[in-house]
Amino acid sequence: MKRRSIKIGLAAALGLIALAVWIKPQVPVDEMPWSKRYDHHYKKQAKHYFGVLFDWRWFKAQGIVESGLTKNARSSKGAMGIMQILPATFDEVFAKPLLLPEITEPRWNIAAGIAYDRYLYNRWSQLVPRAERLAFTLASYNAGFSAVKHAYNLAREKGHDANEFVQISGYLPGQTRRYLKKIFHLMGKAE
Repeated sequence: MKRRSIKIGLAAALGLIALAVWIKPQVPVDEMPWSKRYDHHYKKQAKHYFGVLFDWRWFKAQGIVESGLTKNARSSKGAMGIMQILPATFDEVFAKPLLLPEITEPRWNIAAGIAYDRYLYNRWSQLVPRAERLAFTLASYNAGFSAVKHAYNLAREKGHDANEFVQISGYLPGQTRRYLKKIFHLMGKAE
């Protein structure tokens, strides 16, 4: 009797593991060499700005592409930290903080990056369907909202369905297309 209940328990545990893998398959963003050190910041901020059902790993993939998850990273254009936030954008996000957060402090940098993603996501909400918004948001984070809006307008002028990201991607800068390809690869998705 005891042996049977152990077998049933083991079978149930294996079934749950298989279900967990099926629901959340491992993708490159989950694999080594990427540290899990900042995962709690990504989870918390994604939940805060995008809700509990949003996959926080998109933002971690973004951080990997932006800086390789390097907290003291600096770009030639002045962007800083894991999410490569420009100081002016960081100051906008934290316009009236109780205490002045440090731009390279991972929790604040990740919070600012995801808050800025939410801002961009909301800007696209009037123009593109929900299913396409994340790609437009990530492209805007990299190239700037106006550059992506320009690509959107060009696609429309050429008779393409600009509401589908794939239809405007050819009008984006090559750097932005490569940026998105890396993020989508890290998430195990085709662009």
